Amino acid sequence: MSDMENVTGDVVGIIYSNDDNGYKVMEIENDNDSFIAVGYFHGVAEGETVKLSGKWTSHPTYGEQFKSEVFEKILPATRSSIMRYLSSGIVKGIRESTAKKLVEKFGEDTLRVLEKEPESLSLIKGISISRAMKMHESYITQLGSSTLVMFLQDCGISVKTAAKIYKKFGSAAVEIIKSNPYILCEEIDGIGFKTADDVACKLNLEPDNINRVRAGVLYTLKYNTQFGHTYLPKDIIVSSSAKLLGVSEQMTLIALDALIKDGILVSDAGDDGEHIYIYSHYMCEGYAASKITELNKYKYKFKTADIEKQLDIIEKKHKLHFALLQRQAVISAMQNGVMIITGGPGTGKTTIINAIIDIMHSNGLTVSLTAPTGRAAKRMSQVCSLEAKTIHRLLEACFRGDEETTEFMVNEESPIESDVVIVDEMSMVDIVLISNLLKAIRPGTRLIMVGDINQLPSVGPGNVLRDIIESGTVEVIRLTEIFRQAQESMIVTNAHGINEGRYPVLNSKDKDFFFADIPGAAEGVKYIASLCSTRLPKAYGYDPFDIQVLSPSKKGTAGVINMNELLRDELNPPSDDKKEQDFGFRLFREGDKVMQIRNNYDIKWTNVNTTQLGNGVFNGDVGVISSIRKEFKTVTVMFDERKVVYEYKDIAEELELAYCVTIHKSQGSEFPVVIIPMYDAPYMLVNRNLLYTGVTRAKSLVVLVGREQIIHQMVDNNREDKRYSGLKKRLKANDVEILF
Repeated sequence: MSDMENVTGDVVGIIYSNDDNGYKVMEIENDNDSFIAVGYFHGVAEGETVKLSGKWTSHPTYGEQFKSEVFEKILPATRSSIMRYLSSGIVKGIRESTAKKLVEKFGEDTLRVLEKEPESLSLIKGISISRAMKMHESYITQLGSSTLVMFLQDCGISVKTAAKIYKKFGSAAVEIIKSNPYILCEEIDGIGFKTADDVACKLNLEPDNINRVRAGVLYTLKYNTQFGHTYLPKDIIVSSSAKLLGVSEQMTLIALDALIKDGILVSDAGDDGEHIYIYSHYMCEGYAASKITELNKYKYKFKTADIEKQLDIIEKKHKLHFALLQRQAVISAMQNGVMIITGGPGTGKTTIINAIIDIMHSNGLTVSLTAPTGRAAKRMSQVCSLEAKTIHRLLEACFRGDEETTEFMVNEESPIESDVVIVDEMSMVDIVLISNLLKAIRPGTRLIMVGDINQLPSVGPGNVLRDIIESGTVEVIRLTEIFRQAQESMIVTNAHGINEGRYPVLNSKDKDFFFADIPGAAEGVKYIASLCSTRLPKAYGYDPFDIQVLSPSKKGTAGVINMNELLRDELNPPSDDKKEQDFGFRLFREGDKVMQIRNNYDIKWTNVNTTQLGNGVFNGDVGVISSIRKEFKTVTVMFDERKVVYEYKDIAEELELAYCVTIHKSQGSEFPVVIIPMYDAPYMLVNRNLLYTGVTRAKSLVVLVGREQIIHQMVDNNREDKRYSGLKKRLKANDVEILF
């Protein structure tokens, strides 16, 4: 902070404001000058006086401005400044005429009266006691917000996060945090245990404070869910928590027992000792196992010979030839309550799904298609000629409260009205999502799960597809044969080779899989930019926006963050006829390629070709910014033929640049061309199934750019981090069958 400058002035105008996170662009005046200040200023309004700490910067479009890192409100002290402050409308019930009356009556003492003696306000004609108390409450709320921001800034917590905390706890936030600072990591998304611990340290809490130890144990378990675990063995959570906290294992055992007694955590007996779950994950896992077992008990009396005849008809109609395993998969789908179809690219999964749909329909059965992401559902709709929905949309997800809690309207009380549910891209489905989907499936409904077991596992907790397959409790069809047309593709051949531990064949003549040997990352990313902008469009006629760069990591020279800026400069440089807007966290420009980063079921879209109206844009949808309307503070994005208008305040939570995305983020998507940089990355990302997943996202062409050594390292590294998951154990079903 020592190299920061301090400036003080009055807020005379707010040019841009995001009410959700407190980010503002403000015009400031002081005795010497007027200037623009940018930063997170939660609770700051026109008319207030602020002291800012930060640095002067030069923006390419907006010129010199002061970028604030820390701010402090200075309550106005003169009659004129108090008048301007209250006239701004910051206090509900007070506008210019009322402000004038208050200042005339109480002078420089006005704000003290407003805070300490609100009943005195009723001495002014036209202000009742009731109105005076409402003014007082509004002013106290403003003071509470300011006090919280100041308190948290001293603790190293950003103004942006302070806004979220104030939204959660209100004007009593400071007292709540002082009584238990660890409530921050328990209740506020984005605040970790270490941040809360820093706050506790500033408040001089003892290291063995029970609230601290409880929070540390809970944090250890929650932290590990990001690695896919649904539980941790008791000895691991006890030792890990003790090490994190610097306390004895006896202390963590006491806290763990208390958390279990309070129902926050659950202890479950395993063959290797106690398994400790977060309560919600324990319930999801248990429900999923019992419901799959129940659905799997149903067996349907469709004769194999009759299904074979129907397959013969489909073969003639569509000029197909079903392999033995493909026929077996369709027969199994007709006869079993639950089944899984798994296989790599080119093994005919789509052909099987279409045959199942055809035969189900011909037998009078209704079918629902679903997938975990919007792009996967869209692709499923295209190849199956039947509408597919995301799982969230199928279940009519909606958000409650702070929009971090999802509620599903389609559930046990209001289930899916279909005889068959087919789920694609099952490798992406975590234990929470499968549990909610299963709740919406009626007993007697067939469940068919399709996926590639060698893809990256779900981002969320659980190992659902692998656990179900390895449990041996449901029918599994493993597709291994690569069909003739797919054999001609080096994408398919190399993908299977990578999966089996063989190095890919590179640069075969007249093929679709290439490697550019460019050892230096700086040179490599420039080459990738030229591939996207000129080389591949000229050589093959691809539109640059059909070319997707997939990076293993977010950071580094060849990471997503740097690549997006580089590719944007190459593919969509600034110009006078392109509007752009700086949102603090990121600049967006007309013509930018962007990705939706969360499911939004309520946002409206218009089909520009048919004028049809609809709702919903989904995580992973890629579009192009068609216009930025500064006068209306809106950004319009075209997702193919769907036009979606975003308000400025929503941009941070909805969109990010998509010239380059992580391989993890690309799951469930398919692109005409995929380019993957092959450079150093964190060890956990240099592995076989990450490369396999990236390669299998390409439909027509793959280009690897970088060092061949990295390709070999990824193929050789078949290490998969262990996921602690109890679903496999719970799926030991009875052999009872219900015949229909």
